[in-house]
Amino acid sequence: MTLFSLTNRVSRVLSASKVFIPHRRIQFHGGSHSQGNKEPKAIQKQESWFVKVVCTLFVYSQPLDDACLSYLNNNLTPLIEFEVVKWLKNPTFGLKFLELSRLNLNINHSFWTYNLLIRSFCCMGLYGSARLVFDYMKIDGHLPDSTLLGFMISSFGRAGEFGMARKLLAEVQSDDVMVTIFVVNNLLNMMVKQNNLEEAVSLYKENLGLNFNPDTWTFNILIRGLCRVGKVDQAFEFFNDMRSFGCFPDIVTYNTIINGLCREYEVDRGHSLLNEIRLRDDCAPNVVTYTSVISGYCKLRKMEEASALFDEMMSSGTLPSVVTFNVLIDGFGKVGDMLSAKSLYEKMASFGCIPDVVTFTSLINGYCQIGDVNRSFQLWDAMKVKNVSPNVYTFAITINALCKENRLCEACRFLRELQCRNIVPKPFIFNPVIDGFCKAGNLDEANQIVAEMEKKKCDPDKVTFTILIIGHCMKGRMLKAISIFDKMLSVGCPPDDVTVRSLISCLLKAGMPKEAYRISTITS
Repeated sequence: MTLFSLTNRVSRVLSASKVFIPHRRIQFHGGSHSQGNKEPKAIQKQESWFVKVVCTLFVYSQPLDDACLSYLNNNLTPLIEFEVVKWLKNPTFGLKFLELSRLNLNINHSFWTYNLLIRSFCCMGLYGSARLVFDYMKIDGHLPDSTLLGFMISSFGRAGEFGMARKLLAEVQSDDVMVTIFVVNNLLNMMVKQNNLEEAVSLYKENLGLNFNPDTWTFNILIRGLCRVGKVDQAFEFFNDMRSFGCFPDIVTYNTIINGLCREYEVDRGHSLLNEIRLRDDCAPNVVTYTSVISGYCKLRKMEEASALFDEMMSSGTLPSVVTFNVLIDGFGKVGDMLSAKSLYEKMASFGCIPDVVTFTSLINGYCQIGDVNRSFQLWDAMKVKNVSPNVYTFAITINALCKENRLCEACRFLRELQCRNIVPKPFIFNPVIDGFCKAGNLDEANQIVAEMEKKKCDPDKVTFTILIIGHCMKGRMLKAISIFDKMLSVGCPPDDVTVRSLISCLLKAGMPKEAYRISTITS
């Protein structure tokens, strides 16, 4: 076939299909990047025309006859083939063209063609297609550079395709492709973030025998993951192994493991590590370090130790943060020392710390715990003045405290205010009010609260159903209690032993042994 006849054929196809060409162009994701600082060359004007000819033939003249294939075989170059794939603007078409040219044309595809297709498919979430192009790439004698490899592994990891990522990593290592520590660390980090901790530890151990030299970030990732799930002893094993790899813990390492220890109530061990940091020349404890240990002591209600460490932090020149004040205020509130809690609250401004919703909620909780609910209302007023919005726990604490004092009308006022705010309600907010009305014998009000609760798409939980069942039993409304129990089962909320025993006992007392037997049979 001559160039003249080929051109005539293309012209006929273009004129017949010109209207439809724009509709075939789909956004083509990704793009090439440098390999060894070599960018693909720009094509000449006449080559650009030829690219459009090839694209049009491929899209509108399938299957290509032998004459077309012969002409393309003699005139296509790796650069033009790359431009064709790019111009098609659709990676699926690009892959089909790649497969057609691999089977029927004697052409050595460039790295940039594979690079473009792999990146495009990864961006579209078509990881199987990306993997297929990668396999073609290896068969055709190309190896990925570290940037493309990192991109693929990161893409697989973000999608949770850790099996594909690990398999790819193992393959390229066997091909002596340079795998940077950044690529491995990034994959480990994604595994930990997506709660695949065991797989992360397995990957780490798997790579130790493959010239893999972990760095401090590697250990920090694994230690963070282990501490987050409470495996502090295993985290310490990694902590102790660091020096054997020439790595030294930094402040992030120490803060992570200290926080993990304190969350598991091993505060003394955490404090010992803090003292260890203070003896080092290359590392110093910061506000996060001190706050973690202070928080640990507060959770154990060891407020003297927490206060002493707070003073020590101040004397070292480390300034407290809002979080530091919040954990101390919460700790003092829980032991009923509201004088100390209020004193800390008043000091915050002098350190440039602005009280937030956690600060106010901790103070409100403290006053409610000592039975001074009216004092807590002053803090609600202070929140309005400072334009601090309450959260779901601020409401829950206040409503619960009011219900304990049988101030149900005031509790309902807070419930109504909650429903006017952009806060997702939870059953534990409504349950104390429902319980209060049931104990007062006002079942109609209790049922009304439940109806409002469901209207807000807040489904009753096990506690809600149990309160209602016992409340109706106490008023002798046994059929209603049974109806509520049946509804509990129908919505998939399994009753506990307290619910079942209470209902069966009331049914037997009410002379309803058959219903009691039915309930017993269902639950057993």
